[in-house]
Amino acid sequence: MRPKAVILVIEDDPEIQELLSFALSKEGWKTIPARTGEQGLERAQREPCDCILLDIMLPGMDGLKTLKKLRESCRTAPVIITTAKGEEADIVAGLELGADDYVVKPYSPRVLVARIRAALRRQEEGGGTEKPTCWEEGALRLDAARHEAFCGGKRVDLLATEFALLQHFLSCPGRVFSRGQIIQAIRGPGYPVTDRAVDVQILGLRKKLGEAGGMIETVRGVGYRLRTDE
Repeated sequence: MRPKAVILVIEDDPEIQELLSFALSKEGWKTIPARTGEQGLERAQREPCDCILLDIMLPGMDGLKTLKKLRESCRTAPVIITTAKGEEADIVAGLELGADDYVVKPYSPRVLVARIRAALRRQEEGGGTEKPTCWEEGALRLDAARHEAFCGGKRVDLLATEFALLQHFLSCPGRVFSRGQIIQAIRGPGYPVTDRAVDVQILGLRKKLGEAGGMIETVRGVGYRLRTDE
């Protein structure tokens, strides 16, 4: 019988590996250990996983390079960065490369378990068959089931956070969202991300959408909205 969830843990510290294995097994989850980025990539390709915990400071290939390669092969699995590097620049870098969450060491195992539950829940909700999986507005089209985005008929390669942002805007075209509302919609309540990090993500999304990026409008003093032609 398959466990409730399979968690790939890419962490070079054996004590932390043991602690996480114990904490996650109490939830009925299976852990796949990896001590290096290279080993994590190999195991992610060999065995499907539902969530990935990734340390940044790894021997050999560092966590950010590992994250970039993971997103090329395991785009649908949520990635939660677990690291001692908690500066705003580090958090922004991780989110720009497609991380779904960012937990700074030292952390409580209970908090980490709650973050994993939230990531798994968002993943399940995103795949629900009763909810729409395709949106289209102007030159933009997004297929959540296939995890594909198109602009002017051409496929656009988006990172996980950029994809979630575009999906959020397309699901409610014309509606203005504050930065806090955007964070809550794509990350969940209480997620510690600065307004600057939201601005950086939207700037990156606009660039990838080219001329259509102008459809994501800044509403001064409020937030952002997706402009419609109506």
